Amino acid sequence: MVQLLIIALALVGAAALTGAVRRFAIRKSVLDIPNERSSHSVPTPRGGGVAIVVTFIAAVLLCFVLGDIGLGTMSALVLGGAGVAVLGFYDDLGHIPARWRLLGHFLAGIWIVFTLGGLAPITLWGEPTELGLIGSLLAVVFLVWMLNLYNFMDGIDGLASSEAVFVGLAGGLIYLLSGHGGLAGLSFALAASAAGFLLWNFPPAKIFMGDAGSGFLGVVVGALTLIAGWVSSDFFWCWIILLGLFVVDATVTLLRRLMRGEKVYEAHRSHAYQFASRQFASHKKVTLAAWGLNVLWLLPLALLVAFGGLNGVLGVCLAYAPLVVLALKFHAGEREL
Repeated sequence: MVQLLIIALALVGAAALTGAVRRFAIRKSVLDIPNERSSHSVPTPRGGGVAIVVTFIAAVLLCFVLGDIGLGTMSALVLGGAGVAVLGFYDDLGHIPARWRLLGHFLAGIWIVFTLGGLAPITLWGEPTELGLIGSLLAVVFLVWMLNLYNFMDGIDGLASSEAVFVGLAGGLIYLLSGHGGLAGLSFALAASAAGFLLWNFPPAKIFMGDAGSGFLGVVVGALTLIAGWVSSDFFWCWIILLGLFVVDATVTLLRRLMRGEKVYEAHRSHAYQFASRQFASHKKVTLAAWGLNVLWLLPLALLVAFGGLNGVLGVCLAYAPLVVLALKFHAGEREL
């Protein structure tokens, strides 16, 4: 009952706080002005992701007080997530050089991996494998990539917040069905915080998330993936599957741009979802299509892996293969015409 109250408060709190941030942004002219790289056409308030940060951190602290999560999990999510959010907030206000942002991202990743105790033993095809220091380093790189790819994928109305809602709900469902009520409540609280913001961000968006919100969501879902690995190796692979849409689009785009020698840290509009939104002249159609792929394709595979019906590595391969084809079909990483 208390968990349900926390989830409800996260939803209502995020919605109310997003509205307050929007009014403040309009009053202070904190607007995202369209340019040649933008996917929107009218000035729109930004910074609404702060509502997700505040409400989810509050939910994490309440879960810790109730004993649903441990000190390591709380410290990783609160301090690591807040550090990334603060860095993104200052970058929203005034540009921070890429090297300093990246340094901050790695420091946050190191803190999260340290507080979680490293990377959990990973099962590939047989016995669990303990990767030790190499595993911890890979986990840090994973967190930094998740943080940045989430920022890259926050380019059209409703997409990034929808992904957080889906992953939170799906991850929470898997925990709930497997008897891990505390972690289920935590995942549902993330979904609720993102859903409160999505009420304002669904196409056509009335406010944008900003780097503070997108970076925070990226590092949080990355941390929750590592946390899932400490519960079960199968659950680790489940979260990797659930994040497939974002991971595949961002990674395929990055690799193709790298192969052409482009400066990958510069703004662009060459992700598959961006090409798709221009082809269909609609943010809503692309965001709804993402929901369809997530619910009808990725969730069933994640459930199969979670409950022993499918090997985790095989599940990831099956989940990602058509997503790669789809990303290439929609020109991920190609030069903009």
